[in-house]
Amino acid sequence: MAGVIMTGNHPKALWPGVRAWWGRVYDEHTVEYTALFDMEGSTRDYEEDVQVTGFGLAPVKNEGSSISYDSESQGYTSRYSHVAYALGYAVTFEEIDDNLYEVVGKRRGQANAFSQRQTKEVVASQVYNRCVSSSYTGGDGVALLSTAHPAKGGAWSNMLATTADLSESSLEDICIQIAGATNDRGLKIAIQPRKLIIHRQDMFEAARILKSLNQSGTANNDTNALRVMNMFPEGVAVNHYLAETGTDAWFVRTNCPRGMIGYDRRSVPLKQENDFDTMNAKAMSYERYSFGWTDPRGIYGSAGA
Repeated sequence: MAGVIMTGNHPKALWPGVRAWWGRVYDEHTVEYTALFDMEGSTRDYEEDVQVTGFGLAPVKNEGSSISYDSESQGYTSRYSHVAYALGYAVTFEEIDDNLYEVVGKRRGQANAFSQRQTKEVVASQVYNRCVSSSYTGGDGVALLSTAHPAKGGAWSNMLATTADLSESSLEDICIQIAGATNDRGLKIAIQPRKLIIHRQDMFEAARILKSLNQSGTANNDTNALRVMNMFPEGVAVNHYLAETGTDAWFVRTNCPRGMIGYDRRSVPLKQENDFDTMNAKAMSYERYSFGWTDPRGIYGSAGA
């Protein structure tokens, strides 16, 4: 009976003398995906965000001439299709009846919840891990980080022209790039960097860069401009689920509206019932959610050198 926990799965549980059972539940990291996305609720099969382009610059009106009229239009659509993730387990009546250790059964629910939480973190981080992959594109048809996001005002970029590892100079460069952001018609917009998101491999380097009084790693007496100007008012978020390969990628979330979005569609905590024919006890948990982005201006960064 595949997938069913039987007496043979825990033979030691049928005999006295076991001091402790270990390996199933550990302390967890605090929730991290909420630093990657703005979370919203949903009651539909999917959610869509549709772009509307604005107007361009006003042209000169010569005396006696007619006013020039501009038009707006619908742009691209970003769709968030919710995916269900479910995990359960079944235990035979005999395993429950003969198990001498109540703690073994009680911790199964904890282990199930642990797996569900880890799954959500992994799914969320995959959006960032695939940031430059042409196989995973947004509503505008290109990857999350790209030097060629299409727009009516001309292509624009939300990544460094030359990829670079995390450093003081690369962070200054990306902040300068964010300060020059434009909308779809090429008009200047005031978006600001808010939070730096990094791999655990960069956590000490990020602390040195942002907390040093003077420029990090140099003999210069110049002030640390990133710190003085408080360029990342929401601080640094270390994400433990970013890819174990390509660990030098880093990201800056901005205050751009409708940037990185996540939806919680449905959550069913551990539910238990018994099967009448087999007398097996069954338990399951279920979640349905989605993660993605609408406006790529919500994130800037580099995939690393």
